[in-house]
Amino acid sequence: MRVLVVSRVDDDAAMSYASELAGFLRARSHEVVLEKALGEHLGLPGTALGEAEADLAVVIGGDGSVLYAVMGFGKQIPVLGINWGEVGFLAELEPGEATGFLEGIREGFRVESRMRIEISVDGERLGDALNEAVIVTSRPAKMLRFAVDIDGTPAERFRADGMLISTPTGSTAYAMSAGGPIVDPRVEGLLLVPLAPYMLSSRPVFVASDRVLGITLESEKPARLVLDGQLTRELAIGAALTVRRSGRPALFLDVGKNFFEKVERKLRRL
Repeated sequence: MRVLVVSRVDDDAAMSYASELAGFLRARSHEVVLEKALGEHLGLPGTALGEAEADLAVVIGGDGSVLYAVMGFGKQIPVLGINWGEVGFLAELEPGEATGFLEGIREGFRVESRMRIEISVDGERLGDALNEAVIVTSRPAKMLRFAVDIDGTPAERFRADGMLISTPTGSTAYAMSAGGPIVDPRVEGLLLVPLAPYMLSSRPVFVASDRVLGITLESEKPARLVLDGQLTRELAIGAALTVRRSGRPALFLDVGKNFFEKVERKLRRL
C-alpha cells in the first residue's frame, strides 16, 4: 500500500515521530511518500500535496494540519489523523495508538465521506472547505451588514460582527464556539451562524445540503473571507458569495470510534 506521510513542521518532536512512523511502515512493506515540506525538513525527497497519489494519508498534527492536507490534495486521499495538537478533533488516534492500529491495516479499509462546501465569490470559484467559511470585518469593532437568500429566495438581513457557514464536521469547531449546535457529521447540511448579531431574532440556521446559499455583503466596510483557516480572500463592498455542497467530499479512514464518545472525551472535558 502507498502511504503519504504529512506532519506539522513547526515541531521537532512531531517530525521525529513522523520519521519513525515512516520507517515502521516501510518495514511492513508499505511504500512511503513524504509530503514536500516534511521531506525538506528531514533532508529527504518529498511530494507536493497537489501532486500526491496514495492509498492513505497519515497526518500528524492538530486539526489545522488535517485541514491543510485536505485542502491541498489534488485528488482526495483517505486521511488518518494522529493527534499532535491540543484538541485534535479531526485526528482519530493518539500517537501511542497509531502503530498498533497501522500494524494490521490492509487495503480495502473502511472510509467515511465528509461533506465539504464549495465557495464562489462574484462568480469565481474560490475553493472548498471541510470545516467552515468565515466572513469577518477587516476593521476591529466594526459591524457588517448581510443579506442572505436560500435557493434565490430572500431569507434574512442582519448586522453582525461576521458570519460563519459551517459543515456538520465544522460544527464542533468555530461554529460551536459561536453558539451553533453540534451536528452529527453523518447528517449533511449547511449551518449558518451569525457572529455576535445585533438582533435577538438572528439565530443559527441549519438547511438541507441540496440548497444553495447566496450571501451579499451590504456594508460599506472592508471584510475578509477565510476558508478553514488556510485561505484568505479580501471582499469588496457588495461582494456576492455562493455556497453549496461540494462534489469533492473529504475522505477519512474509519477507525471505529463513535462520534459522540469523542465529543464527550475531547470537548466536554476540556
